[in-house]
Amino acid sequence: MLRSWLKKFIRRSSLLFFLVLIFNLLLAVPLKAQLPFLPQITWETFKFNQTEATTASACVRLDGRCIFSILDQKSNLPQRIKYTEERLKDISQTYFAQENVQLKVYRQEQGNQQNIYVSVGDRQIPVITLSPKDATARGINLEHQAQEIVNQVDFGLRRAKQERSRPHLIEQTKLAGIIILAVLLGELTLADGLKRSRQVKNRLQSDRPTLLQSFADHISQKQKLNLRLLQYRLLQVVRLGLWLGGVLLILSLFPQTRSLQIWLITLIRIPLRIAAVSLAVYILIRLSNILIAKLNKTLAENYVLSRDIRRRMQVRITTITRLIGSIMAIFWIALGVLAALTLIGFDVTPLLAGAGILGLAFSFASQNIIKDVFNGFFIILEDQYAVGDVINVGTVGGLVENLNLRITQLRDGQGRLITIPNSEIKTVANLSSQWSRAEIDIPVAYQANIDRALELIGLVGQEMERESEWQEQIIEPPEVLGVDNFSDRGSVVRIWIKTEPLKQWAVAREFRRRLQKAFEEHNIPLATSQQKVWLEQFDSQTNFPD
Repeated sequence: MLRSWLKKFIRRSSLLFFLVLIFNLLLAVPLKAQLPFLPQITWETFKFNQTEATTASACVRLDGRCIFSILDQKSNLPQRIKYTEERLKDISQTYFAQENVQLKVYRQEQGNQQNIYVSVGDRQIPVITLSPKDATARGINLEHQAQEIVNQVDFGLRRAKQERSRPHLIEQTKLAGIIILAVLLGELTLADGLKRSRQVKNRLQSDRPTLLQSFADHISQKQKLNLRLLQYRLLQVVRLGLWLGGVLLILSLFPQTRSLQIWLITLIRIPLRIAAVSLAVYILIRLSNILIAKLNKTLAENYVLSRDIRRRMQVRITTITRLIGSIMAIFWIALGVLAALTLIGFDVTPLLAGAGILGLAFSFASQNIIKDVFNGFFIILEDQYAVGDVINVGTVGGLVENLNLRITQLRDGQGRLITIPNSEIKTVANLSSQWSRAEIDIPVAYQANIDRALELIGLVGQEMERESEWQEQIIEPPEVLGVDNFSDRGSVVRIWIKTEPLKQWAVAREFRRRLQKAFEEHNIPLATSQQKVWLEQFDSQTNFPD
């Protein structure tokens, strides 16, 4: 107890110390228009150009930062961006190489165009030429747009040079150290949380429901397991995001590595979107399972009352839970696939239209499967049988091991797994619905005292029912029907014993054992197969027909 409390105290104290340290260091950093260690990344960084228009907008970058944007035809835009960035890189190298050099960015009108120039010392280089269509596309005046770009280029070059200064690099190195410390402390905290979550998850998965465990407790255990699985996966995602975010933040601190950050973001944007959709689908599936388990627990606590109904309701709830869980999982996965395709730039409208046509063709080609699904739905809805029941279907029978919308799987007495399409199930005999009955035929010899035999059969049944071992399995007192038939072996006495579901065979076997011992003690013979042969003597002159 003390050791556990000490671990929690150390963990919380470390986190508090870490937060105070970051707060003090951030206060020591001169405040700027924006935090210097945060990259200038907007949603546009992760966004694909999905428009059908012929024009597009893109950033001209220096050291990975967006200096200004250009709007142009899609076919011309990449080449224009590349040319402009090469000019900026060329002039910036000259500007960075000299300590005290004059920088001048200006525009010059030439006809109906605006030329942007950068002058460093005695060197002058044109950066970009703006035409009236550049301003028209944005809905602004050409001179106004040119002046905006002049200001942005001037600010971008001065900031890029300032970021290469020694004081700034020292400052960014400190921030990188803080980020590394934060990632390591976060890793320690998450590793501890993952370890504890894994231990709880493994314990819940290893716990098997016992016969003494209530159904509500079993459902509550499944609900806890789903919550732990969800928590475990979320911690794994947070752990991955912590390291990825830390790497990207450190790369964004220095102008020499910021381009690598942009390259990594561009590289992982498609996998990142797919991973985000996959995580959302996983969370929705787990939340659906938790909601289903909570609903089942409510039903088990409020509506399952009597012993006769309890076991049947357990079986039915288990079957319906599997079915609803499968349907919800398929629904969320299908929705996730469509969302992922949309996010990575596919137009899903033709896909949905094609899926409708394929679905119509598939419905004609798979009529048997559709029949299976409908019949399986009504089997579950009408509670004809469920997982755990013993049924007879046609010439086969056995324990229902699996039931879904398409097939029913039985395990017979020889251990064979029998798979039956639901559409082929016309008539079914359920041997374990609510209660069962042991029907026992007892052959009594003709020479025995039948009244004494009937009395003894009833006494054996009453004695067996009073014993605690069999009292829970026998629902009602055994009913001796009397002499049901005459056979070549003797009189046939029939007895009915109403039992709990699936207990009729064990009860019948024990009853036969006890009855045989009782008959032997009271000298009442059981009927056996016997034949009588009559022999007659004929004289030698008797004529036999041919």
